[in-house]
Amino acid sequence: MGGQIPRSFIDDLLARVDIVDVIDSRVPLKKAGKEYKACCPFHQEKTPSFTVSQSKQFYHCFGCGAHGSAIGFLMEYERLSFPEAVRELARELGLEVPQDAAPAATPVVDKNLFELLEQVARWYRQQLKNHPQRERAVAYLKRRGLSGEIAARYELGYAPPGWNNLERYFEPRGLLATGMLVESERQSRYDRFRDRIMFPIRNRRGQVIGFGGRVLGDEQPKYLNSPETELFHKGRELYGLYQARQSARERGILVVEGYMDVISLAQHGMTNAVATLGTAITGDHLRELIRHTPRITFCFDGDRAGEEAAWRAVETALPLVQDGLELRFLFLPQGEDPDSMIRRSGAEGFERLLEEARSLGTFFIDKLSSQADLRTLDGQARLIRLATPLLRQMPAGSLRELIVQRLAERIQLDPRNLARQLGLAGSSTVARPRGRSAAAGQRKPSAVRTAIALLLAHPELAQSAGEPARFAELELPGIQLLQELLELLQQNPNLTTGAILEHWRAREEGRYLGKLLRQEFLVPEDGVQAQFQHILEHLEKRTLEQQAERLLQKSRHGNLSSEEKQRLNTLLLALQGQAKTAESAQDSG
Repeated sequence: MGGQIPRSFIDDLLARVDIVDVIDSRVPLKKAGKEYKACCPFHQEKTPSFTVSQSKQFYHCFGCGAHGSAIGFLMEYERLSFPEAVRELARELGLEVPQDAAPAATPVVDKNLFELLEQVARWYRQQLKNHPQRERAVAYLKRRGLSGEIAARYELGYAPPGWNNLERYFEPRGLLATGMLVESERQSRYDRFRDRIMFPIRNRRGQVIGFGGRVLGDEQPKYLNSPETELFHKGRELYGLYQARQSARERGILVVEGYMDVISLAQHGMTNAVATLGTAITGDHLRELIRHTPRITFCFDGDRAGEEAAWRAVETALPLVQDGLELRFLFLPQGEDPDSMIRRSGAEGFERLLEEARSLGTFFIDKLSSQADLRTLDGQARLIRLATPLLRQMPAGSLRELIVQRLAERIQLDPRNLARQLGLAGSSTVARPRGRSAAAGQRKPSAVRTAIALLLAHPELAQSAGEPARFAELELPGIQLLQELLELLQQNPNLTTGAILEHWRAREEGRYLGKLLRQEFLVPEDGVQAQFQHILEHLEKRTLEQQAERLLQKSRHGNLSSEEKQRLNTLLLALQGQAKTAESAQDSG
């Protein structure tokens, strides 16, 4: 939860918001009995398996397993962090998010600067429509084959000629803070961008944080970016990511080098491209991309510089590689860039090129193999030396194992021996323990597990559950979580299923609760209360049995005090009474 937003505010926020409204405004829902349905926004499907429960304030997809509260939905759908999702929900309800004491190191960004840059972006767009010298800019865009629709989608504008345009309309101090004005040594100020096509750069929340500008002729520099500011960090931001978010879910993301590459691809229907901002791919870039899609293709020129840039991307990616993440590398014909390539070959031709992109594993092996003569022992040893520090950066997983196996094939060495030489002895390439059969895992859920699942689906059950502390000494897996859940719901009787999950978001048990919600516990609606009470009675009996067993064990050594002997007798009588009650109930049934 970030440690800054009070828990009570999050509970109140989820009590006020309606998850149906939140999701329906982004993914149209249809009423289906007591719930709402839609095709899942998180995976491709033709038959709707995505359900939203208004009573539980919870969504769940039976196809891919996605589930959560209104906060969780915004985090997944709009790729927001937890605090960002909370702030977005609060904004929709007109609430101000309170903050506990924030760490002193947390930078505070002036919100007025975002609004200033938004106004500047609008002003640039107006200049593209109305300025007397706009025709050169319009002619340039038409010459590049861009439609008015694409120009509007990416909000292209025009910075007219002149040194002091912005200061006539906007406050100079904010312009200086955002890098839109430059101050010389003589303290004279002038516009950073002049006579250029303007590309607003938005962060993932849609806020303008900077600009890129492209000259209309042959002047240098051809492209100019905003400088680093408190809003804009080139090593973190990607041009076009805000526009590419939705198509990225279905098509993955294509990473290119320039603004015009992104826009030309979008003009031909490929709206999933983003561009770095004059920097090499960084770890922050990759982490941001992975939040949006597991399928990322990097597009580079087919020359030496392009291959070197691709290898730097590989080195950056290795510590972040995980199973399920698909990184590929596309090298264009020499002299071509994505803009020229798609204009020449069209979307279909470009798609065919994408199919030829090399996977990270293939590029990794080919690149290292090209640096050693594998026909000689010295060359094979060199390959191992080159691979060792790189593979040690990779998290353990299937991809690392497969790369080790392929490298072993190249040098005709046993994969286990190679893994040991690489210092990857923990790899399952070396020793793969025999796992249990699938059937072994298909056991009847325990009483504790079923009780937790029933509470998640029917939080009101906690009110008639009695004192949770009576299970404190019971030694069963999950009993502490059940006790905690009962205490939470008794203290907060209005929590919905979605709100319950948020209490465990930052804990390991949160994943366990999510898994329980994805499983079906087939209990008829009118039998839920009886089933829950039956489980509690069973757990009470197990508590008495364990207490009695501990005392009996102690009595075998003759160490019981008079109080313990009395307690043991009381426990045995209680167990006898429970057994007689159960027999009577069985006979009457």
